Amino acid sequence: MAETPTIYVLNGPNLNLLGLREPDIYGHDTLDDIAGRVEDAANEAGVDVDFRQSNHEGHLIDWLHEANAMGAKAVLLNAGAFTHSSIALYDAIKAISVPVIEVHLSNPHTREEFRHRSYVGMAAKGSIAGFGANSYLLALRAALDLAGL
Repeated sequence: MAETPTIYVLNGPNLNLLGLREPDIYGHDTLDDIAGRVEDAANEAGVDVDFRQSNHEGHLIDWLHEANAMGAKAVLLNAGAFTHSSIALYDAIKAISVPVIEVHLSNPHTREEFRHRSYVGMAAKGSIAGFGANSYLLALRAALDLAGL
């Protein structure tokens, strides 16, 4: 029997504070709320998700490498503020073959100027932003399409 395809969903700094942190920008959903919706949608599609969060850049890099080594079909990456500062994440995404989809709850282009540059987006297959928690579900749909699932 074939192994169930897996999609990694990686979340960066401060996303553990969703629901509390600036709800006027990020909404009232917690990261656990979002994980539940993504897992439900993935189950309906017949795929597994590996949903993780870390406030540490190195963990995100290690997890990108792991996703590649484990044969993940795609990675959804909300790198939080690392999006705008991490050349190391850019390099990690460029170094792996698994497609990465950048995810944001808010639209960075409507926010502070320093958020307009995305190193993650420069390396990712595509970006989905500005749809709140639904950004994750839209990114999952895109990942499923990329993987032919």
